[in-house]
Amino acid sequence: MTKITFIGAGSLSFTHELVRDILTFPILQDAHLVLMDIHPERLEYAKQGVEKLITAGNHPAKVTATLDRLEALCNADVVLTTILAGSTEVWRHDIEIPKKYGVDINVGDTRGPSGIFRFLRTINPMMDIVRDMEKVCPNAVLLNYTNPMAMLVSAIMKQSFITVTGLCHSVQGTAMMLAGWIGAPYEEIDYLCAGINHQAWYLEYRWKGKDAYPLIHDAITTRPEIYYAEPVRNEMYLALGKYVTESSGHNSEYNWWFRKRPDLIEKYCIHGTNWNPGEHAYILKEYQRNEANWQDQAKAELARPLTAEDLQRGHEYAAYIINALLGGEPFRFNANVRNTHLITNLPQDACVEVPVLVDRAGFHPFHVGALPPECAMLTQLSSTIEEMAVQASIAGDPTMVYRAICHDPLTAAVLSLAEIREMTNELFAVHKNYLPQFKHHSV
Repeated sequence: MTKITFIGAGSLSFTHELVRDILTFPILQDAHLVLMDIHPERLEYAKQGVEKLITAGNHPAKVTATLDRLEALCNADVVLTTILAGSTEVWRHDIEIPKKYGVDINVGDTRGPSGIFRFLRTINPMMDIVRDMEKVCPNAVLLNYTNPMAMLVSAIMKQSFITVTGLCHSVQGTAMMLAGWIGAPYEEIDYLCAGINHQAWYLEYRWKGKDAYPLIHDAITTRPEIYYAEPVRNEMYLALGKYVTESSGHNSEYNWWFRKRPDLIEKYCIHGTNWNPGEHAYILKEYQRNEANWQDQAKAELARPLTAEDLQRGHEYAAYIINALLGGEPFRFNANVRNTHLITNLPQDACVEVPVLVDRAGFHPFHVGALPPECAMLTQLSSTIEEMAVQASIAGDPTMVYRAICHDPLTAAVLSLAEIREMTNELFAVHKNYLPQFKHHSV
């Protein structure tokens, strides 16, 4: 039996979606699915949900739930991580402290001061998982879904031999969105997308082999309902000529243009109609709501009868990748991997997001070449800042953290260097118990 281990299985709906997809592949239907979490009640609900899927699909799969991480990892073939370091009472400071200084954050899980401190907290439990893998499943593949994606994957690659890649929804999700805008069946779309996580660019987007960018441009510029669905990303496209992955709310944090003044936030960030409105602390508020009623939601979901549609395969990459690694059909997807001259004008050895082919022999990333300069400039800056944060964590250097935040576009558009230092020290002070890699917690 293939052993597939979920660390952070208490992410209930996401765990169930991944398991559903895994069980649709014939060579994975007898898998041993091991669920691990630090939250006993969430873990029990996750197990019951997986058992429900196995029974409904009449699969020979087996599910085990455990609070013991070593037991969960022992002899695993594939490990999936969907962890959250600390409750909202911990990571709310990532959002609230920058806001006090005037840096308005929407999500805060990827880059900027919020993303960097989320990384500094999260890399410690992630490396604990990786060190356990080195001991008890050294040949396993780690598929990471935890944010901040690029910094975590880069830090793991620099400190371990474990095979790791990072998976995100944004590439396929945006490609589907654009297909819908131009009235194209998604299966007739081909694209080349590359950059870094949440800031990759569709260098090519084709419908039946023909450049579809003119159709995208026409949809954005002539149909208000499309423009106002993604005002931030649509403005970025109109300025830079290529469409970027990840939603407008996220992307409004990653540059200088949209969140530096209240009037700009009101104009571009609040009223988008797609997922993830750009209001302040949107995802924090969502998590707080979910923490308050997750048990009721879990009970309702377990009580709901499953339909045939509930058992159909979705579009998450993990199941396709596992199937390919075990000898099924090779699969092409966008993954987060080490930049071994794959994108020539982004930092070497950083984590980049490029097309990858996976088969029984492993992962085979595609050489992309150079990003267009108008896209590369922002992406280079973001990647360099992320690499500074990674090196700061490895070295235990708080000054390097400060210097990385100094260059963050949104932060620099709002604050002076002295104010950034003060904000960074306050973030260190409130998180010091979660940052053992730093001997000193001030700049």
